[in-house]
Amino acid sequence: MTSIYLGIFTGSVVLSFVFTRCVRNWATSKGWALGPARERHLLGARLPRLGGIAIFAAFVTTLGLCLVVKCVFSSLHSIISLRILSTILLPGTLILLLGLYDDFQDARPYLKLTGQVFAGVMLFAGGLSISQLPLLFGTQSFPWWMGLPLTILWVVAISNAFNLIDGLDGLAAGSALFSTTVVFVVALFSQSAVVSLLALALAGAIVGFLRFNFNPATIFLGDCGSLFIGFMLSALALQGSQKAPTIIAVAIPVVSFGLPILEVALSVMRRFISGKPVCTADREHIHHKLLQRGLTHRQVVIALYGVSAVFALFSLSLLWPKGSMVILVVAVLATGIWVGICHLNYPEFSEIRRVARRTLEQRQIFANNLAIRKAMEQLKVVSDFLQIGRILIAAFNDNDFDAFDLELKRFQTERLIERDHGWPIVAGKALQWEKSGHCNGRDLGPVWSLRLDLITTRGYMLGTLTLYRRYRNRILQIDIDTLTLKFPTILADALDRTAAKNIEIIPQRLIADQFFASSGQIDLTGASPAA
Repeated sequence: MTSIYLGIFTGSVVLSFVFTRCVRNWATSKGWALGPARERHLLGARLPRLGGIAIFAAFVTTLGLCLVVKCVFSSLHSIISLRILSTILLPGTLILLLGLYDDFQDARPYLKLTGQVFAGVMLFAGGLSISQLPLLFGTQSFPWWMGLPLTILWVVAISNAFNLIDGLDGLAAGSALFSTTVVFVVALFSQSAVVSLLALALAGAIVGFLRFNFNPATIFLGDCGSLFIGFMLSALALQGSQKAPTIIAVAIPVVSFGLPILEVALSVMRRFISGKPVCTADREHIHHKLLQRGLTHRQVVIALYGVSAVFALFSLSLLWPKGSMVILVVAVLATGIWVGICHLNYPEFSEIRRVARRTLEQRQIFANNLAIRKAMEQLKVVSDFLQIGRILIAAFNDNDFDAFDLELKRFQTERLIERDHGWPIVAGKALQWEKSGHCNGRDLGPVWSLRLDLITTRGYMLGTLTLYRRYRNRILQIDIDTLTLKFPTILADALDRTAAKNIEIIPQRLIADQFFASSGQIDLTGASPAA
């Protein structure tokens, strides 16, 4: 049996080497040397994008030769099943043609999705489906109407996963080689001979192609190649699951396809968070991020080969699915993925971390917001400037700002006449406040500020309230909307009432303790405070 497998693999490698060379030369002579097909592709070289044809030809030819010699070697009778081959190859051919059309005509996303869904339906009709999954309380079997969408989702996801990572020379093909090796080993473990044969033929075709696709490449894999490889791996995983225990059938393929699945998950989440269409191409994939960190093209590919190898090794450890082993694998992979994502510095996930941190601090944010809302209720009934000052200081003293300036402006003469009352203050700062123990005099140091224009409900501009906060690593523990929506108008109306009563406002600069010491407690009755 070993000699048969060795012959299949060797034959596939040789055929792929020959076919890739021929396809490359033929496409170049026809003028089909094109640039990268997508925004995510980085290389500007004009090369043929028909590598998928060479892989498909080598794969199918190897299987055809196996059928020819089937009558010579009796041991092949139990390995090769024409029904299984047709079940997998017919939709696989459809996927290849769909990718080939996309390489030349740039097919629309809905057309590609429709073709992939139809290929998934063909697999399901041929008996390859997801019929059960391991859940928390045991294995759950599904009726056909649930198994069909799960099967389609699996086929579409894995096909596009390998298509997404096809952005650097040799990356998609090399990652697929590790996954194919895992499929082969699992098939041997599960005694699924036909999957072993198909996986070896596919692995050999990839190896022969990589000779021309590794950096610097002379031919691209193309969508026809990446989609075909992804589809074949999804189909082989489904076929292998027919004889394997449930945990092996489900967990091992998912882990072994870890890099492309992770790329799909990150891409979907990134685009969803940023409000972009999921199908939009960009240069924010894992390999792009590694290039931005200064790695060379070849270094990035080799590093991601290492990541694929780690996923492959961890998936093979699940061949002995003890509870402790599964927990260990999941914990190590989850930790590694999280650390890796953090080091890639995606702004979308930095924002998620900020929101999560803000959620943990929500109690303090709630308290600070509540202090501002209470101040607004108090400002609605006061008409004394000293009371206004004490309310502002009380609201911000335990809040997240370090200082504020209340600046009032002199109105034009005609506006004073229109209002029919005086405003006996000079233009300038009516009140300056800074938090005790946080600032040195008025030297606040590096700060950012928030300026609130104080406009009354009648549309009069009375002045501004400028809030200052020193730069610090901790996020602002207050909702800005609480300060910007109603608070400026309510404060302006309170100041307007103060002017209407012709109460003199003396510009002064006091910190919180001095202000309270000179003014007493807050009085909401409207009476003047004790001197």
